[in-house]
Amino acid sequence: MFSTDEYEAKMTGAFEHFGEELRKIRTGRAHPGMLAGVMVEAYGASMPLNQVANVTAPEAQMLLVTPFDPSNLQNIAAAIRNDQSLGFNPSDDGRVVRVPVPALTEERRKQLVRQASEKLEEARIALRNIRQDGIKDAKKMKEAKELSEDDLKMIEKEFDRLMNEFQDKLEAAFKDKEKDILTI
Repeated sequence: MFSTDEYEAKMTGAFEHFGEELRKIRTGRAHPGMLAGVMVEAYGASMPLNQVANVTAPEAQMLLVTPFDPSNLQNIAAAIRNDQSLGFNPSDDGRVVRVPVPALTEERRKQLVRQASEKLEEARIALRNIRQDGIKDAKKMKEAKELSEDDLKMIEKEFDRLMNEFQDKLEAAFKDKEKDILTI
């Protein structure tokens, strides 16, 4: 018999990935996850920032990056400065890197909402691809006479139910993020 569990797990993975992508989009408040995608040149390799430093948000408009090894301080500041999508201008005082988080302008807020809606569309496409793969596999089983026509119809209905459920979750997560971004 055909099971949609494996496809449901893939859809859950796609939804979780969407959540991770949304967390990278900044709002007006500073939070350590804003620097999650930053890669730092350290020890001859490119490493995620969280492997070479500790990131904290001591106040609403400031991130504090404390390197585990002070010799990486310049590289960390350069990596944050060079990530143009963040738009941050860090400064270091020899021990820590301070990253002021500027207040968002109305134009920048709209850009961020647009960025979030692009991530939403990518997540929808991922879900549709998973659904198509599942239905394709079910049709192959029907061709091989392992499923009846009624079974195939039930499987398609189950995929439609899953799609609606995950679309609603995506939409709710997007609306929350949009409200967060547009709140001053």
